[in-house]
Amino acid sequence: MSDTPRLHHGGATLLERARDLRTMIDRESAAAEAQGSLTGPVVDALHEAGVFGMWVPEPLGGAELSPKELLGVFEELTYADPSTGWAVMATTLANGTGGAYLGDEAVERIFKGPRMPLIAGQGTRPGVAVREDGGFRLSGRWSFASGMLHSQYAHSAAAIEGTGEIRIFVNPIEDVRILGNWDVLGLRATGSVDYAIDDLFVPESQTHDFTTDRPLRGGAIYRLGLLDQALICHSGWALGIGRRLLDELARHASSRAGRPGQIAGSDAFHTDFARAEAAFRAAAALIHQTWDDVERTLESGGTLSVRQETMVRLALNHITSTVAETGRFVYASGGTSALRDGLVQRLFRDVCAGAAHITSGPQVLAECGRELAGLAPGRTWTVFTLEDARP
Repeated sequence: MSDTPRLHHGGATLLERARDLRTMIDRESAAAEAQGSLTGPVVDALHEAGVFGMWVPEPLGGAELSPKELLGVFEELTYADPSTGWAVMATTLANGTGGAYLGDEAVERIFKGPRMPLIAGQGTRPGVAVREDGGFRLSGRWSFASGMLHSQYAHSAAAIEGTGEIRIFVNPIEDVRILGNWDVLGLRATGSVDYAIDDLFVPESQTHDFTTDRPLRGGAIYRLGLLDQALICHSGWALGIGRRLLDELARHASSRAGRPGQIAGSDAFHTDFARAEAAFRAAAALIHQTWDDVERTLESGGTLSVRQETMVRLALNHITSTVAETGRFVYASGGTSALRDGLVQRLFRDVCAGAAHITSGPQVLAECGRELAGLAPGRTWTVFTLEDARP
């Protein structure tokens, strides 16, 4: 019997619970934007629904959803409010990978409470860590810590002095200096603050290799590694905000039907809306097709090929650029209603902010094209670039 981890499926329960929370999250979204973080009622409701445990390994009491199941939950939450979807995807990713990759001592401390812990931070711009007996001394300043204002632990990348190895460090939030600096155009309610850590000792068990794809607990989803799992987050977010943008524009146009000079009577608008709908649906179909293929590989006990690694990056890049263009179309079509503070304006600001994320940057797209064109023989993906395969 093979001991290769297989893909775990949690079922539709969490998707249904996320859908049930849509009205309440939508109602709280304006207050969350005003205060710069999710409201207490939303955080409590997400805990009660079990959402914060959806990525946590099943042996630790989590749901351990499959990639396609995660996409569905993120789409629902983002449709309700893009900031909520973003904050949840960031914290649940860190919860899940922490549960899978951290040492036993750390997991025993972090996951022992009646509620799932919330872990938030930054994993792409590293600080510095110095190896010491039993662990590391960690220092640095990080930005874009989505969800940190209601989290109990920080998740931070750092380069090990002398080797350059990148590791993830998880430590209690009390050891973090919150620096604020979240005065931004969009995704305001994510509370993606800057933070600093100064000469903190972090035990070895509270760290893991950034590139590891060997879970200490849980199934095959954790064999994707941290970066590929992050692509699930952003893909689900794009699905949710793209659908909400088009639905809100349709409601806006319908509410003005019959009035002279309104877009509801414009053939040009009808044509542009059809094109926007087709573009979004095509991009969404590529996401689902790509992750269906990934799930088949994981179900069989396999690992992703270079082409599959390319496709998960390309599918995300494509849907991100598509929903950014959708946002521009919706904002332009909304007229003075979009100009004023309100839902359409907020969705537009949020999609602009989300589209700027590094996972969908131009370098990734160029590397995808290089691999697809057959111009990167013998190379494999290392985060966002193609590099010579290791011997």
